[in-house]
Amino acid sequence: MERRMTTTSETRASGYAWYVLGILFLVYILNFIDRQVISILAEDIKRDLGLKDEDLGFLYGTAFGVFYSLFGIPLGRLADSWHRVRLMTVGLGLWSTMTALSGLSSTGAHLAAARIGVGVGEATASPSAYSLISDYFPKKLRATALSIYSAGLYVGGGCSLFIGGLVVQNWNRAYPDGGPFGLAGWQAAFLAVGIPGVILALIVATLREPIRGAVEGLPEPERHPAPFRAFFDELVTILPPLTLIGAARIGTRALAINLLALALVAAAVTGLVAAGEPLPQWLAVGIGVYAVFSWASALRHRDPPTFALIVGTPAFLCTVVGYGLNAFMSYAAGFWAAPYAMRDLGVSAAEAGLLLGGLGALSGFLGVTVGGIIADRLRRTNPAGRLVLVMLGATLPVPFLIAAFTASTPVVLYIGLFGAQFFASWGLGAAAATTQDLVLPRMRGTATATFFIGTTLLGLALGPYLAGRVSTLTGSLSTGMLSLLVTAPVTLAAGAIAYRTVPAAERTREDRARAAGEAI
Repeated sequence: MERRMTTTSETRASGYAWYVLGILFLVYILNFIDRQVISILAEDIKRDLGLKDEDLGFLYGTAFGVFYSLFGIPLGRLADSWHRVRLMTVGLGLWSTMTALSGLSSTGAHLAAARIGVGVGEATASPSAYSLISDYFPKKLRATALSIYSAGLYVGGGCSLFIGGLVVQNWNRAYPDGGPFGLAGWQAAFLAVGIPGVILALIVATLREPIRGAVEGLPEPERHPAPFRAFFDELVTILPPLTLIGAARIGTRALAINLLALALVAAAVTGLVAAGEPLPQWLAVGIGVYAVFSWASALRHRDPPTFALIVGTPAFLCTVVGYGLNAFMSYAAGFWAAPYAMRDLGVSAAEAGLLLGGLGALSGFLGVTVGGIIADRLRRTNPAGRLVLVMLGATLPVPFLIAAFTASTPVVLYIGLFGAQFFASWGLGAAAATTQDLVLPRMRGTATATFFIGTTLLGLALGPYLAGRVSTLTGSLSTGMLSLLVTAPVTLAAGAIAYRTVPAAERTREDRARAAGEAI
């Protein structure tokens, strides 16, 4: 059932809009519970499956993140052309089921396959949610609304540690030799957090689908005549080796360029493996890099306006890189905090889950909400004001991270992580709202998927793994984490470039889209 939304002259959101935001907030909580619970279970998984720190980083970050980002693009496109509520309902059911199946894993390969499934399912959530929120809330409130939704990241991450730690410790105490069906505590924890998502999916299915662009006073775009055909066409442009078919459809020159890119990526992966790096990690990253290149090349041919406002806009790309490198540190710290507390400081799983989870949820929720409110206020007087929060989110956490991962007592670790996460989360709503403002309403799902490429390929697929890899090589998890701080200057530079270029990019949005062929 369609429902006409507010016009640009209105500055308040309806009560139903806030209700939808509340449901989407719950979805994002479950999204991160299912994604993050592996952190508190890492030590048990490492022991039972015979893994190393770099393997844990791969399972948590790369196996999930690469496929999350790859499928996020065609699914983002589907969110732009199909029913967003239905798409999110299907995705929530899928990733919840795959999380439960993670609890049946008996090898690292089985768990990696389940994590890939979780990544594919979760790729439906934020493109749909960002687009829905942007059509339920006027621009004046958009960063605030997106920040509240994004706070589910931290609440879910915190709940995952608390629930996972509680389940695994009590299960192992009750069943030291394995419980029903031979399940270990970490397996039971996966089942416990996966099943509730199926129930929430039934509630999500009842939400109303808003009219695209009505909140900004724009005319409703025409319905796509074949959204699933467009989805599969998009899939061919990004899923290797189907990407070769997608390139060949464009022409001989496009196929040659695609093959050259594939050869360069393959050479880089071969070189890294020859230097002693593990094949699964860099093969997955190489697939991701090549796939994104293939997709961007195809987008330039198939939808020049969308390409112009996303890939062809330096302000958009620098915003993505700036927050993506922020996520590089945040994801690594979020994953390795619990193993560091348990391994180096002797904290129990239940205590680590309760304190790290509770403090993480509180700091992240406060940080992303405060950051969103400040960003919206700065935006009122400065078109680039939101980017100030992105830059602050990259610099203020640094001393807190150093304190946390050199701590000799749990209290110092907890305080350091609280401060680091509070300030790091300032940039999330600001960066997300900026990317939404730089595109037209019909492009929002694709823009969101592109934004999450930065937070997954840059942040999730590399941060946790590299910290784990350095930890494996040096024998020090502290060294592994602190080695990632070398990226902070690059993060700040990307944010500064975005700050200088965003106002002009937003001001000329319609003109540049029209010049690229958009009928507006």
